[in-house]
Amino acid sequence: MKLYDYFRSSAAYRVRIALNLKGLVPERVFVHLRKGAQRADDYLALNAQGLVPALVTDGGDVLTQSLAIIEWLDEMHPQPPLLPADADGRARVRAIALAIACDIHPLNNLRVLQYLTGTLGVSEPQKDGWYRYWCDVGLEALETELARDGRTGRFCHGDVPTLADVCLVPQLANARRFQVDLAPYPTLTRIDAACGELAAFAAAAPARQPDAE
Repeated sequence: MKLYDYFRSSAAYRVRIALNLKGLVPERVFVHLRKGAQRADDYLALNAQGLVPALVTDGGDVLTQSLAIIEWLDEMHPQPPLLPADADGRARVRAIALAIACDIHPLNNLRVLQYLTGTLGVSEPQKDGWYRYWCDVGLEALETELARDGRTGRFCHGDVPTLADVCLVPQLANARRFQVDLAPYPTLTRIDAACGELAAFAAAAPARQPDAE
């Protein structure tokens, strides 16, 4: 397999965690988002969305979108599973993951922030305020839901990491980078700390990637 990656990409970070949990080591190709490498013709020929990650499978298929890639990995390499065995549990884990990947992350993605400053002329402090506002809106809801649900354990769902944790950790890492106050989210930060004790999560951290700056 070949993973097209960028150290700061939350979506790519998710896939790195999943690969590590599965014990898989793909070839790595680094796509420098801040230099616009994702818009180069050769990369667009691979992934028309111009986003990372992209995963080229052993069979030569190109997979895009981090959650789709992770679910493919879970189907092709089922141990350890990243989704619960029961339908209700799978729905809950997917809901947590989607709340992060679809409701929080898109509003503070690099291309959105660049549009705010480059096209709309928003100042850097205003851009950072946008980021923090939407991040807080999403994290507040997640904190409430996880804190009141008895299925929350050491991790988002029980006592083994799932797709939900794979999404949570990169989002909190990004939140820290933008100096979001995480004190109001003790359940989320407790889970994040538990994940950080696992080698699969620690090795996927942005600062530990070969392309880190």
